[in-house]
Amino acid sequence: MRHLPSTALLACALGAAYAGPAAPPPKPSGGAPLQVSVARATMADIPEHFESGGVARSRLTATLASRVSAPIETVTVAAGSRVRRGQTLITLECRELDANTGRARAALAAAAETVQAADADVRAAEAALTLARTTHERVRAVYEKRSATAQEWDQSSASIAGAEARAAASRARAAAARSARDVADASLSAAETALSYATLAAPFDGVVAERLVDPGTLASPGMPLLVVEDPGELRLHVQVDEFRARLIAVGQTVEARLDQGAAWMPARVDEIGRVDPASHGFVVKLHLPRSSDLRSGLFGRARFTSGVRAALTVPARSVIRRGQLAFVFTVSGDGVARLRAVVPGEIDGDRQQVLAGLADGDLVILAPPPALSDGTRVARQP
Repeated sequence: MRHLPSTALLACALGAAYAGPAAPPPKPSGGAPLQVSVARATMADIPEHFESGGVARSRLTATLASRVSAPIETVTVAAGSRVRRGQTLITLECRELDANTGRARAALAAAAETVQAADADVRAAEAALTLARTTHERVRAVYEKRSATAQEWDQSSASIAGAEARAAASRARAAAARSARDVADASLSAAETALSYATLAAPFDGVVAERLVDPGTLASPGMPLLVVEDPGELRLHVQVDEFRARLIAVGQTVEARLDQGAAWMPARVDEIGRVDPASHGFVVKLHLPRSSDLRSGLFGRARFTSGVRAALTVPARSVIRRGQLAFVFTVSGDGVARLRAVVPGEIDGDRQQVLAGLADGDLVILAPPPALSDGTRVARQP
């Protein structure tokens, strides 16, 4: 097969380039031949692609929400503001939280005083128990010598039992006081934690993507207030049908761009989501390289390779663009340049696919000089 099956397209291109009946090619010009560089049109295996559109989204996104119910006092940032990790973004009214913290702090102080009093009672009870035991030993010595009555012996024994009971009771009250102090300490920690909820800080370095509230708004638990994202880590989310999803694998390198006029850039397949039951498509997430020009929310396209096919190609710098038409200069057997209309296809690196207008083996002129015209005599540069 010498020519590609696009004769109709070539005829349309030629018809748009020439009005009326086809004119004979111009006669070769006289003078010295023009020195040019040439290359051959050759068949080559070029990759086949398919494209899919989607939206760029930040890989790291945080929605800041309130944990308590309180009016918003200040919002220090706006959409598009850059923030640092730990920077205060929103403050809530905290008078009630301050009161709860003060009450918990006072309760802890009272519990600590109670523990001190209970410890003093324990020391007093243990001193009384020591005295009762000493007295009992003295009475025992006298009683064994028959110098103490039975009543005195019974009284000393009862004194020991009472002192031991009072010591045990004082120790129990001291333990209860310490437990109450621990409860008060935990209550203070809870109050201080609740008070910390009145200040919302940036969880990481990033940009405020969305501001949802203003000062005076009543924040309730779980209510979204701000959206912060990391603009340096973007992923392009595109949807691919079930058949083409089989051609994609995690870790595969593809091409993507976020602007119609921008150049294609390499992107890595990070994740392939599960199938959507409504559209029967898969969400493919592509990791984009870091760039200060990229922002979340931009529409983009991804280009995937689905195979290879044979196509006629020429060096891309041999193609001349004139409006919506494309031409190349070929070199005939007698060394004359001839202008041909061609139907271009995709560009693969430095090679331009040609759908119609050339045949395999045709000589084309590289980077045609301005002085070159149809019918000019040419000679190959050594």
